[in-house]
Amino acid sequence: MNDDNGGERPSVPGSQWYDAEAGPLVRPYAMTGGRTKPGPSNVRFDLIALVVVDDEPPGPAEEALLGPEHRSLLTLCRAETQSVAELAADADLPVGVVRVLLGDLLESGFVRVSRPVPPAQLPDERILREVIDGLRAL
Repeated sequence: MNDDNGGERPSVPGSQWYDAEAGPLVRPYAMTGGRTKPGPSNVRFDLIALVVVDDEPPGPAEEALLGPEHRSLLTLCRAETQSVAELAADADLPVGVVRVLLGDLLESGFVRVSRPVPPAQLPDERILREVIDGLRAL
């Protein structure tokens, strides 16, 4: 097997699960236990849904039972409220995996999710244009 430098790398059993630069590779389904949907909760994790650590999350003993990816997401949420897309980018995980992990955290009471504003409640585009025009006139 050749590496990028043209040299030979020893063929190691299971080497398809190891990248010399990245280290061991873990398939997304391994992080979620093979699940692709975020649990039985009825919360949809839109990319712009905001995730915040609950005011009274379960204690450290319960948190110790979580996987490393769950704890990583909690650490990111403790620093500041983040969207699902930001969490996926900051944790360097696929969005689908983050949604499943957030479902676990939500069901366990570690986080709360606030839905984005529905489009029907957003101001009319005409009003926004009038505000922009008014600001430009100043």
